[in-house]
Amino acid sequence: SPGFRQRANVRTLMPAGAIGLQQSSPRRFTMPLVVIEVMPKAEILDPQGKAIIASLARSGYEGITEVRMGKRFELTVDGDVDRARLEQLQEIAEETLANSVIEDVVGIHVVDQP
Repeated sequence: SPGFRQRANVRTLMPAGAIGLQQSSPRRFTMPLVVIEVMPKAEILDPQGKAIIASLARSGYEGITEVRMGKRFELTVDGDVDRARLEQLQEIAEETLANSVIEDVVGIHVVDQP
């Protein structure tokens, strides 16, 4: 589909630091794409999410009880992404990409791309 990336190998660093590998294709590529996801903290009100729910209801969509809107960052990195690079990316995400007062880093995913 337009706008969607074909995924090959996906490695994930969860906030707790556990790394997992999920195979969706046997191909390997040279320039990994790192996707960092940031969401508002649970205790923070999300006015954008509330506006989306109201819009969905007005459009006739039912059964959606909560929407929280976050941010997605895509970084292309040079070379392999090992544990040290993942830890560096976690640090970048927490110190630069997320506002730690109101947001949490909820995922770092490494997607090998063509």
